[in-house]
Amino acid sequence: MSPVNTFVIVGGGLAAGKTAEELRKHGHDGPLLVIGDERERPYIRPPLSKGYLLGKEDRESIHVHPKGWYREHDVELLLGTTVTSVDAHAAEVTLDDGRRVPYAKLLLATGSSPRRLSVSGADLENVLYLRRVGDSERLKAAFTEGARIVVVGGGWIGLETAAAARAAGADVTVLERGELPLLRVLGREAAEVFARLHQDHGVDLRPHARVERITGTGGRVDGVQLADGVHLPADAVVVGVGITLNVRIAEEAGLEVRDGIVTDERLRTSAAGIHAAGDVANAYHPRLGRHLRVEHWANALHQPRTAALSMLGKDAVYDRLPYFYTDQYDLGMEYTGYAEPGGYDRVVFRGSREERRFIAFWMSGNRVVAGMSVNVWDVIGTVRALIESGTETDDAVLADPSVPLESLLPQQARPAGAEA
Repeated sequence: MSPVNTFVIVGGGLAAGKTAEELRKHGHDGPLLVIGDERERPYIRPPLSKGYLLGKEDRESIHVHPKGWYREHDVELLLGTTVTSVDAHAAEVTLDDGRRVPYAKLLLATGSSPRRLSVSGADLENVLYLRRVGDSERLKAAFTEGARIVVVGGGWIGLETAAAARAAGADVTVLERGELPLLRVLGREAAEVFARLHQDHGVDLRPHARVERITGTGGRVDGVQLADGVHLPADAVVVGVGITLNVRIAEEAGLEVRDGIVTDERLRTSAAGIHAAGDVANAYHPRLGRHLRVEHWANALHQPRTAALSMLGKDAVYDRLPYFYTDQYDLGMEYTGYAEPGGYDRVVFRGSREERRFIAFWMSGNRVVAGMSVNVWDVIGTVRALIESGTETDDAVLADPSVPLESLLPQQARPAGAEA
């Protein structure tokens, strides 16, 4: 295979599959390889903690493309294959069977792996994590009527899996190291909404919880011992305590790695001909004026267009605001923008937090820097436009549901649609 026009994509998720699509769409007609260490063709991960886990979506629906798409578009899939190293100087990757594949351009979309719980008993059977489709299927099998499920971690994965377990009729306890789930992500007022949501659905939510060890009988988990002496019986333990970035091959290749693979706004890494996208990319965001790594579906969906155009030598910049969503019980939420701790002054609410139907605005001065809609639909595009326009507004006006959000925008900034 000639390296002259061979493009190689390393990864098996949404970013990898969509980049292959965008490369073909924008004119790359040379050899194109997608190399993934799973035996599944590229698939989308959010359903693994949502629709697929709940049994509302089938296995075929989670894939980025139909089965025949790769053959029809002359994209070679090397599945069940691990890239063991990248030689940035020779412009080639080495596979786990010893083969070397030369490239003209390379995309690293290697994603992340669940952070493992480092306590005694963490290797017992039915201590479960969620990243791959097989993980979701193991969770689904464990979530049965009356099963005792302990979830370690009150982040998005922890709360979504807790909701799925309760939907199956399991008894669920969520262990949160801090005062509230999502406190750092959302701040107190919004985090309290999610805490009450789970408590209202029968979850035993335990703040300031520290796991001392996981106990078991016959090699299988039977409970969780907390540092305060409490022992919680468990038929399964779900661990959602963060992720570890899959950056080893990038580090060993000499790429700049700092909380992910560092890229510019065109998703180019520090090595010529190598790009990065998805969870693993710590990309410069020109709108925010800083590097930012986002672990959510929307980046993996939208970054591939920029990555593909950049790989083809065309001008493209990724400046889309972060976006994520969640579905838990009867609550649907969308969030856009960026509001890190210390990066905003206050949160303004429009609607009722008690009824869980509201829009929240994170404010810096008189400008909205992030917004979240909870059970309020078709507004997130307007919220995004409000952030991007830099429009100054008054708290009382933002909080008043009788004032249409669109009316706060300059005419030229009003969105045509509300897509994410």
